[in-house]
Amino acid sequence: MVAVEEGVDVSVEGAHKRDAGRGIARLPESVRDRLGVLSGDSVVIEGERTTVAKVWPADEDGEYVRIDADTRQNAEVTIGSAVTLRTADLDAASQVTLRPIDASVEGDAGQSIGDRLRNTPVRDGDRVTVPEIGTFSVADVDPAGTVRIEDDTTVRVGQPVESEPTDPAGDEETVATDSTGSQGVTYEDIGGLDDELDRIREMIELPLSDPDIFDRLAITPPKGVLLYGPPGTGKTLIAKAVANEVDAYFEAISGPEIVSKYKGESEQQLRDAFERAEDNAPSILFIDEIDSIAGARDEDSDMENRVVAQLLTLLDGLEERGRVAVVGATNRVDTVDSALRRGGRFDREIEIGVPDQTGRREILEVHTRGMPLGGDVDLDALAGTMHGFVGADVATVTTEAAMAALRRERDEPEVTRTDFDRALASVDPSAMREYVAESPTVDFTDVGGLDEAKATLEEAVEWPLAYGPLFEATNTDPPSGILLYGPPGTGKTLLARALAGETGVNFIRVAGPELLDRYVGESEEAVREVFERARQTAPAIVFLDEIDAIASRRGDGHEVTERVVSQLLTELDAAAEDPNLVVLAATNRRDALDPALLRPGRLESHVEVPPPDPEARHAILAVHADGKPLGESVDLDTLAADTEGYSGADLAAILREASLAAIREVAGEHDPAAANDLAADVTITADHLQAARERVDPSSR
Repeated sequence: MVAVEEGVDVSVEGAHKRDAGRGIARLPESVRDRLGVLSGDSVVIEGERTTVAKVWPADEDGEYVRIDADTRQNAEVTIGSAVTLRTADLDAASQVTLRPIDASVEGDAGQSIGDRLRNTPVRDGDRVTVPEIGTFSVADVDPAGTVRIEDDTTVRVGQPVESEPTDPAGDEETVATDSTGSQGVTYEDIGGLDDELDRIREMIELPLSDPDIFDRLAITPPKGVLLYGPPGTGKTLIAKAVANEVDAYFEAISGPEIVSKYKGESEQQLRDAFERAEDNAPSILFIDEIDSIAGARDEDSDMENRVVAQLLTLLDGLEERGRVAVVGATNRVDTVDSALRRGGRFDREIEIGVPDQTGRREILEVHTRGMPLGGDVDLDALAGTMHGFVGADVATVTTEAAMAALRRERDEPEVTRTDFDRALASVDPSAMREYVAESPTVDFTDVGGLDEAKATLEEAVEWPLAYGPLFEATNTDPPSGILLYGPPGTGKTLLARALAGETGVNFIRVAGPELLDRYVGESEEAVREVFERARQTAPAIVFLDEIDAIASRRGDGHEVTERVVSQLLTELDAAAEDPNLVVLAATNRRDALDPALLRPGRLESHVEVPPPDPEARHAILAVHADGKPLGESVDLDTLAADTEGYSGADLAAILREASLAAIREVAGEHDPAAANDLAADVTITADHLQAARERVDPSSR
């Protein structure tokens, strides 16, 4: 190998999710020009150790190189480190020997591996990932040094690496010792959490990889991080990835597992875990479900009080224990004892929330890496339909889709959009299960009439999402809350669902009476949980149906209602500060609502949903008649004129009743087995509609 003396200093950034395990270095155009390299050339990366990678173009400009976890480990650097890049002229390898690390190799796989690694630069001691097979350690190359695998290179597979791979120079081990299987988890395996990863790296990675910097600043490094958020969002995965990035020992304990009925045993298990972490420093001690052992202390919980006290003592003693970072995880952060949630213990609390569409797209990219996808699979469109799905849900969907493809074709299965649609139908989003939540399937075209109400809702909700820069330019805040009011059956709920379908955001529907509970504090907590879940799944629409049931005027002597109204006012004030959260409410008794709810800054925009006029009734009838076998005698204009006082729900009931009458007439005494043949004979006539109109009374009567 001949390397040019002049080098270019750049910083290290993480690889794109799709590039994990490919051994490539993405360089901006400016850096490629300074080095004089083109895509496909090799580049030497000098960190604590020297390695080599193949050059690919990067999207954004800057002074950086994007490399994956294998390449970072080969260069002994982490994200944010400085490295020097040099050009390289590589010799062709005559022979390369690889030793499996986490690969499953059967028989003589050398030729197959060689085909997959063709034109790949490698160096003795490097880790390389072979697509669809696994990760290997480069045990020997001929000629020695850094070479390129070509068509005539002989690739041999040696004995598996029996223990953790050692430093290529023969020094200490460089891969995280993992008592729970964290080896292999990298930053490139975590999608949709880039901002959260950056914050966690500040708190954990820097103290473990470069503790001296804190001594130079005369400050104490952070001791702990508390990760909180819904189950399945990636809290454990993040902790494992950080441990691997800094080559740290990883110890994971689950809160419920250390609880014992014998006095003192729970505390002893905690002490043992901290001692193991100390003995193997630098290390990360991960406590999952920490709320189960560190809940708020009280006089009636002797065991819990002792465990919390022991945990406080152990955290306070970390300063003398060396480089040990403690990471706690919970989906019930408010129940954790407040003494743990202060500086010097859990120094920072980081929310690991439900991913947005961009995040879901990244997670899909991670889990479909190497999957044979059909040409009709659009990951962007797929991510757009997965409202409320956390990372674990997305992983389940991809697995279910792959299994569906496997059931269809065993030899060369290809995962199609149909497979994903079937998987989506069988997997519920974790973040939305506790409430009536939907991925809306209707839009404004499914709502007949109500043009004025649609226009008002579009301006209040859809415009801020679509034309955000215009609102910023005019320093205008969109309405924080909207009240739909009008008689029963006029389409308030349908209008709210259609609005969610138009905007493509999460839709959380809660009926007012569902929030009421006879126990003190339970109703207020239910209100808090609804809005907290909405913030986690934002952008979202919270729809409070029948809001008059929980928000009637205060002062009428109903203590529960008064407390709920107060809590609702607090949540509405907080929602006004979140541009990704819209509150819709519906009632047919606007005059019964507490006036404080209706002022600007809360439910400030009032949209009337009136009984339909003749033109609107025709539009509603047309929507509900779409796809029905109407006879030539049916005149929707006449029916619209004859249904004065009927609401949208009443009109839908008329068409439903007429359809049943037509079915009843054809079915008669026929055998159900002949239903398919009879279907072509069903026709809805004007007589059916007239009879139905006489049976269905208008709601306003």
